Amino acid sequence: MDLNKDSLNKQALFKSIKKICFDKIMSLGSNISDRVALDIISEIVFEETRKVYLTVVERGSLETIIFNSLRRLGPLQTLLEDESVSEIMVNGKDNVYLERSGHIEYSDIKFDSEEDLLTIINRIVKDVGREVNQSSPIVDARLADGSRVNIVLPPVSLTGPVVTIRKFPARVMTLDQLLDWRALSDETAELLHKLVIAKYNIFVVGGTGTGKTTFLNALCNCIPRDERVITIEDSAELRIVNVPNLVSMETKNATASSNMEISIRALIKSSLRMRPDRIIVGEVRGPEALDMLQAMNTGHEGSLSTGHANSTQDMLSRLETMILSDSEFPLESVRRQIASSLDIMIFLGRLRDKSRKVLEICEVLDYSNGVVRLNKLYEFLEHTEDQRGKVVGELKNVGQLQRTGKLKKAGIVL
Repeated sequence: MDLNKDSLNKQALFKSIKKICFDKIMSLGSNISDRVALDIISEIVFEETRKVYLTVVERGSLETIIFNSLRRLGPLQTLLEDESVSEIMVNGKDNVYLERSGHIEYSDIKFDSEEDLLTIINRIVKDVGREVNQSSPIVDARLADGSRVNIVLPPVSLTGPVVTIRKFPARVMTLDQLLDWRALSDETAELLHKLVIAKYNIFVVGGTGTGKTTFLNALCNCIPRDERVITIEDSAELRIVNVPNLVSMETKNATASSNMEISIRALIKSSLRMRPDRIIVGEVRGPEALDMLQAMNTGHEGSLSTGHANSTQDMLSRLETMILSDSEFPLESVRRQIASSLDIMIFLGRLRDKSRKVLEICEVLDYSNGVVRLNKLYEFLEHTEDQRGKVVGELKNVGQLQRTGKLKKAGIVL
C-alpha cells in the first residue's frame, strides 16, 4: 500500500486498518479472547504497513490504538491507565478534560467521530446491563475496576455526548493510605478505627469531589472479618477486601425496554431480610434516608453512609428534608430519629490547594430543646501556607467523646 507520509494519508491508513481488524474479529465472534484479538491486529497491521515506513514503536503504538478502539475504551484507555489522573470529563467528541492532583487540564485526546464516542458509551453501559439512548439519555454506570461513570446524551446535552468518569483508586483504600495523603491525623485515624470496630453509626459528609466514597471505603476496611456486610449503591464502587461474608447490591434504572426500577430504598428494605450485621449505603439523597436511619436504630449498629452537604449542621437539615419529602412525620419525631440513629459525623472538604482533608469530626449527642445537639471532637485549624502554596494546619482535638457505651461494650479503651 503505497501512501505518502502526510497526516491525512496516515489517518486514512489507520481507518482502513481499523475496519479490516474490526471485520476480521467480528467474523470470528465476540467471544474470542483479548490475546487472540491482539494477535489478529498485529498480523493485519504488519501486512497492511509493509510498504509504509514505520518504526517498531510506531507499529506497536498503532496496534495498541486499534486494540483499545475495538476492545477497550478507545482514546480514553490511556487516561484510565494513568494513575495520576483522578477524573476524566468528555464534553463531546472534541473536548476532553482531566483532573490531575486536584487541577483540571485540557487533553489533546479526541474521538474520530461522534459515532466512535457513542460506541464506547454503549460498550460501558452494556457491561453493567444498563441502557442509554435518546429515550433514556441519562445513566450512571461503572467500569470493571469500580470507577464511577455518568453519561448524558443529546437532546438533554447540547454539546454532544458527555461522559464523566471518576476513577477508582488502584490500591485498596485504608486509613493508612489516607494518613499517607495527610487527609487526617494518626490520632483521629486510631479513634475512627476503634469507633468502627465498636459499631458506632458513622455518617461521612462533604461536597462534590471531597472524597466521601474514598473515605467510606477506608472505614469499611476496618470492619472485622467475622461480620456479614451488605453494601447498597447507585453504582457499585466500594471495594471491601477484608470481609468475606459480603453482599454488594446496586440500583437499577428504568429503561425504554424495561419500566422496572429498583431504588436504594427498595434495596435497604430487602437488605433487612438478609441478616446483615452492618448495612453500608453509598450515599443517601432522598426518602431512603429514613430507611437507613431506622436500620441503624433497629439492630444494625455500625452501619455507615455518606451525604452531600457543606457542613455537619447542614447535613442534619438535609436529612430532615429528605425524610419529610415523602412522609408526614412531625419534625420533632424526625429529629429524634436522627439523634438516636447517628453516632458520629465526619465532615470532609477541599482546601484551596486542592488537597482533601477531614475538617471536622462531631459526636451526635441527643435531641434537646428542639435541636439535635452535636459535640465537636476534632476541627482542622489552618496555620499558614508553605512556599509551594500547600495549606499547613492540624486536625486539633477540641472535645472529648461522651457516648462511650459502645466502646466499653466492645472492650475498647480510648
